[in-house]
Amino acid sequence: MAIRVLDRAVASLIAAGEVVERPASVAKELIENALDAGATRVAVEVKGGGTALLRVADNGCGIPEAEVPLAFQRHATSKIHVPEDLHEIRTLGFRGEALPSIAAVAEVTVLTRTPDETAGTYLSLACGRLLEQGHRGCPVGTIITVRNLFAEVPARAKFLRSQATEVGHISNLLTQYALAYPEVQFTLQVEGREVFRSPGSGELKDALTAVYGIDLVQSMLPVRSDAEDASEAGQSRPVKVTGFVSSPAVHRATRGQLSFFVNRRWVQNRMLVYATEEAYQGLLMSGRHPIGVLNVELSPSGVDVNIHPAKSEVKFLNERLVFAAVQRAVRATVLSKASVPTIMPRPAAAERQTVEQARMAVFRAGGWDGGALATRQPYREQDNTFDPSPRLPILRILGQISSTYVIAEGPDGMYLIDQHTAHERVIYDRILRQQMQQGLESQGLLEPLPVEVPLHQVRAIERALPELADLGFSVERFGERTYLVRAVPAVIGTGDVADTFLSIAESVSTPSSKEDRLTRLAAVLACHGAVRAGQTLSMDEMKALLRDLEATELPLTCPHGRPTMIHLSASQLEREFGRR
Repeated sequence: MAIRVLDRAVASLIAAGEVVERPASVAKELIENALDAGATRVAVEVKGGGTALLRVADNGCGIPEAEVPLAFQRHATSKIHVPEDLHEIRTLGFRGEALPSIAAVAEVTVLTRTPDETAGTYLSLACGRLLEQGHRGCPVGTIITVRNLFAEVPARAKFLRSQATEVGHISNLLTQYALAYPEVQFTLQVEGREVFRSPGSGELKDALTAVYGIDLVQSMLPVRSDAEDASEAGQSRPVKVTGFVSSPAVHRATRGQLSFFVNRRWVQNRMLVYATEEAYQGLLMSGRHPIGVLNVELSPSGVDVNIHPAKSEVKFLNERLVFAAVQRAVRATVLSKASVPTIMPRPAAAERQTVEQARMAVFRAGGWDGGALATRQPYREQDNTFDPSPRLPILRILGQISSTYVIAEGPDGMYLIDQHTAHERVIYDRILRQQMQQGLESQGLLEPLPVEVPLHQVRAIERALPELADLGFSVERFGERTYLVRAVPAVIGTGDVADTFLSIAESVSTPSSKEDRLTRLAAVLACHGAVRAGQTLSMDEMKALLRDLEATELPLTCPHGRPTMIHLSASQLEREFGRR
């Protein structure tokens, strides 16, 4: 086929497809323009899931009359001028593609006024064609109304989800920017009803309360890092991390409540997620995830935001430096608040009904089936509360139940200690301490034990051989995927060596640093070397276990994040027995 230059209308539709994926894409571009214009109030109105109508009004600086038509020409922007500007982007928008892309697939009207103009400028377009231009009265700022989105692009419209889902995306977007810009008041109106309003007080905690509810926010911990050295990254200023993260007591089954901002730009970045979750290592159970709102501040020259049409992804000049800044800041915060979980009584029937009524009220306020603002929690849903003290209280051993839990009395009630997880923590700390000091003592097997590992794990085992030697293993390759184990760490004994080695192979199968491999291996060894549930302990053994647990760095969780003990307070016992 012959090569031809695309028709301008077709080219516009292709470009719009990169920027305008759904109504939330339109809202994102317009909200970012409002923030770049210095707005302190941003109001979003939605009808028909955002396709029938999506209006964004702000009180920013407005667009000068002469520049309004120019704003709808492709690649027209006030935010960059020369190639060097791309290396120092300080605004949310910069490509000059948003407004023309939106106008190519919808009906758009603009009403805007700058502070030095006496009347507003009005502009109306439909599918990229100018329909009307004139003057109208309006306050300083900009109001952009988008109607009938994708009405003339049915191929795009058929990929949209239900109205509830599309509103949910818009709501999530708005709440993210409410967290990024707590000094700006955001409102969302759905089908004529206001469903969200942020206070715009400038305090992140106030914005968090508007998004998640007061009960959850009360369990959040402030993060403020010491500035990381920027010289290694070649930046003009250091990396700073601020925000809030949940205490180890509060967690979720998904990562949906982790929000990251880079220089206040909402981004999706796996490295930031990984750095945050690494900070909770040993404090959360497998499959559970923290809640967090973190802003990473660094020189614009240290981050590239020009790698994705929607500007939702970024690339760091020095990922290792940023990773370390986030991981250290969050780790220092959560370690200061790790504590003993408390058994909470079940709410009475009337209380449970109140909780359900609150839940449904939030769902109904959004005008959809619980999708958009379901994360907002005006009720308490956690089963655990936490004392902020990270150390163990003085405990008196009373006995053992089910040959699994140690029963002890403390200064305020009863404590149940999981003997396996407690011993795991003891062994884990002992392994790391001995490994750093003089290395672990090995215990030779009577005869070498051949262990066959899955083929895809052989390479990981080869990478981990130096760490295995440091931990007291004597291992050598014996065939394509078989290893001979000649000695094991004395701390774990010579029980089921094959099972232990297979667990090791699985734990190191994910690529990681040497330090990370060492901590994973130590956790596996601790699990396999710890006393088991169902094993009867003498009184002296239980006392020794608690003494050893008290000496560990993090006595309240095992290396995998499970709690070592739970607490039933004296006041709770009194309530359960009707004494108060």
